[in-house]
Amino acid sequence: MQFTSEQRLDDGVLEREFTLGEIPGILWTPASASASAPVPLILLGHPPLGLRKMYPRLVARARHCAAEGFAAATIELPGSGDRPRWAAVEQARADLRRAMEAGEPVSDEIVDALILPLVEKAVPEWQAALDALLSLPEIGGPVGYSGGVISIGIRLSVVEPRIVAAGFFAGSLVPRAMFEEARQVTIPLNVLLQWDDEGNDRQASLNLFDAFGSKEKSLHANMGGHTGVPQFAGEAAAQFFTRHLK
Repeated sequence: MQFTSEQRLDDGVLEREFTLGEIPGILWTPASASASAPVPLILLGHPPLGLRKMYPRLVARARHCAAEGFAAATIELPGSGDRPRWAAVEQARADLRRAMEAGEPVSDEIVDALILPLVEKAVPEWQAALDALLSLPEIGGPVGYSGGVISIGIRLSVVEPRIVAAGFFAGSLVPRAMFEEARQVTIPLNVLLQWDDEGNDRQASLNLFDAFGSKEKSLHANMGGHTGVPQFAGEAAAQFFTRHLK
């Protein structure tokens, strides 16, 4: 891991951009973090729209994490942002746009082509980033995962024992194969669902929640569209991570 820039935000949070091989990322640590008082870490998942486009939402989430005493980190997903384009996934995205613009149902084939290669490539990259982040003296764990793509979060929750709790945003297109993996998830879960999400199959989200094997899992469903998550739902998510990471 090589840090390429750093700045101190107005609330004292230290923001550092880094590269891990060819993978860009950002780490935010609260002012209280130090080698003598290392802090837990939350990995911030996000849709494959590029870190630059997602930055305003990511930094807002990171500030909330820091206010609770957590470090937060994210990495650029394969085929997104400044990373090389990925022909197969680009084609799947085009097929998805075409189906949605035509008002047609999105086929399982499109979902599989879009999501499964992303999961296969992104999850080992998240694990490599986690190795590097936990080697820093100011970060001590435990680790949580928050956000989307939900299929990436499912796979990480199954294969990565260092992640002890996860908060998911329902709404990502989910391959049928991931439902079987969801049954293997056993860590505590906090799932946010926007009831009127225009791009989400509500029943599929409910079926996925039912499939999770966790003994502790909470579904927070709120009225409104994709970007209408109420503030109190975010506060409940913060309380969830405080319970499980501190």
